[in-house]
Amino acid sequence: MAIQWYPGHMHKAQKQIKEVMPKIDLIIEVLDARIPYSSENPMVASLRGDKPCIKVLNKSDLADPKTTALWQEYFEQEQGVKAIPLCTIQGNQTQDLLKLCRSMLPNKGGVDKPIHTMICGIPNVGKSTLINALAGRQIAKTGNEPAVTKAQQRIRLEGNIILSDTPGILWPKFDNVASGYRLAATGAVKDTAMEYDDVAAFACEYLLQAYPEQLKARYKLEELPESEVVLMEEIGRKRGCLVRGGQVDYVKAATIILNELRDATIGRITLETPEMVAVEKVETAKIVAEKEERKKMVEELQKAKKRQRRRKNS
Repeated sequence: MAIQWYPGHMHKAQKQIKEVMPKIDLIIEVLDARIPYSSENPMVASLRGDKPCIKVLNKSDLADPKTTALWQEYFEQEQGVKAIPLCTIQGNQTQDLLKLCRSMLPNKGGVDKPIHTMICGIPNVGKSTLINALAGRQIAKTGNEPAVTKAQQRIRLEGNIILSDTPGILWPKFDNVASGYRLAATGAVKDTAMEYDDVAAFACEYLLQAYPEQLKARYKLEELPESEVVLMEEIGRKRGCLVRGGQVDYVKAATIILNELRDATIGRITLETPEMVAVEKVETAKIVAEKEERKKMVEELQKAKKRQRRRKNS
């Protein structure tokens, strides 16, 4: 399944970020702690250059704390990058983020030298909620669905920090298919852009391997099935997701599974690890290279056909 969702305002935001970036001292990229790699936007890394960056592992209260620690260590291997787990309902953590901003730019933050920061992140990672927590008041519109913020704004924070907000942006194509599924499973793309049962099956396959005990406890299963389809069927029967003839309604079962995954009812779960991503990056690079090769072949074929037509007409 290919999940593609790129509203028009996201394209506009990409252009705005390029224009503003030269004036920015520090980037704050908000990630979903459950999918730190899949919720990154490669465009941010390419645009920021050598500017310092804070990776905020937001929604850490929903993620596996051990895996979050691994991701924090992973990100901080990069020069100029710091990572901080965050749960925006805990106000003291937002103060920790402001302190980190000031510590990364010790020569700025005075009356005549404000720290210009930009906060960015893909839809539904909690960026607007974090902005409101940092400002101590309702500034950014929030909502439990992606793409609520659609315009840029500037907010002055304590410590002479000026924060530029941006709309949530995704890249137009997900070359890593697994990342597309993870984004859908956590609600980063609108539910209308995906097939519920398909995404739930992907999530169940991972949960069977990585979090079997949480599945047993939540759905009161003595033994786990070997396949994700049978797991969905068992959960559907236990929850009464049946249609005429006693057949399982897979869409209803999938809805239950995804909702309980998203709100951590199943448990604190992270859907990817640095080790997994290292393998996927290699595989994705091969896929991208193959696509480029096919594109070149098509272009060469089209050029050859044009040359043939010109020769016939001459």
